[in-house]
Amino acid sequence: MLFIIMCIATLSIIFWLLLLSRVNRDDWIAAAYGKVIDNAIAIEKLNTKKKENSEKYSNYKGIASCGIKIFSAGKIDKKIEKLEKCVTELQMGNLKYINVFAMPGYVLIRELTAIGKGEIHKVIMTNCYELYGKKHALWKAKQILAGLLSYPIIGVATTLLIGAMVMSIGNETAGAAILAVGSILVLVLVYAMYDQLSDNVKNRRNEISKQFPNVVSKLALLVTSGMVMDRAWKEAAYSHESILSTEMRKTSEELDNLVSPESAYGGFISRCNTKETAKLASAIMQNLSKGNSEVGRLLKDMAREAWLERRHLAKRDAEKANSKLMIPTMLLLLAILVMLMVPVAMNFSNI
Repeated sequence: MLFIIMCIATLSIIFWLLLLSRVNRDDWIAAAYGKVIDNAIAIEKLNTKKKENSEKYSNYKGIASCGIKIFSAGKIDKKIEKLEKCVTELQMGNLKYINVFAMPGYVLIRELTAIGKGEIHKVIMTNCYELYGKKHALWKAKQILAGLLSYPIIGVATTLLIGAMVMSIGNETAGAAILAVGSILVLVLVYAMYDQLSDNVKNRRNEISKQFPNVVSKLALLVTSGMVMDRAWKEAAYSHESILSTEMRKTSEELDNLVSPESAYGGFISRCNTKETAKLASAIMQNLSKGNSEVGRLLKDMAREAWLERRHLAKRDAEKANSKLMIPTMLLLLAILVMLMVPVAMNFSNI
């Protein structure tokens, strides 16, 4: 048994190393592109945080507030500078920032068509299109799938090797525990990576749905006051800092670059992928030739429906919160009962 485990672990590591040796220039470029995208997203988040901190501390007065502003901004600037340096070096061909452990996965994607064009890849690609946009979706999908393919091989192989070594020194129970728990843990962590992508998409859609009532109300107000649809869309897009506003800005930029309304609003529907945004963009496309009065009435109806749905969603969230609080409440009640009953029981026993 021990010999078989050692053989499986050794063959797995050899297979992983063989894949690593077959990594070519295109694989390194794909990995570098994925890392650049990650750094760009991180820089954007840090800039947003910097702006929020600046607004937060704008009402503070005195030397202490200046110190807080300088310290907070300086700390964020250092992180941004580090990320920008990483991006520059990657673009110049310095590959030291790339995760080597995921590289064999790129080889499997490239050489096995069933993996590179399979159902899992399609699901990941669809989710990446929503999260990262059409431009970056392919590269992020490759990055994620490469990790899902490579990590289980090296992770399970290392676990088997460590477990076999522990068993070889005579501690078979501990070795078997390492084999079982370690292998399951590796597979669970890999699945969690895949599931996290779906959770990110779901959270993004929920955020867009929550932001929709404010945006459509703004649109309705601007259109009914006489503003043309394209201008109202741009005003609403740049009046908020949110996921939905960001997607609206992309659509506005496409319209400014003479992209057809059908294509621009169609891309907006695909990127947001919620029933509210699909209904909004479809209504705008269908009523572009009918004038502001017709579109304004539709937007008012959508705004009213959106706020009603928002109230229902808030009630459902409150009910979910109450149900989640039930278990800790019962545990607290049980603890109080124990604290009350133990002294009573001790007094009876002493009588």
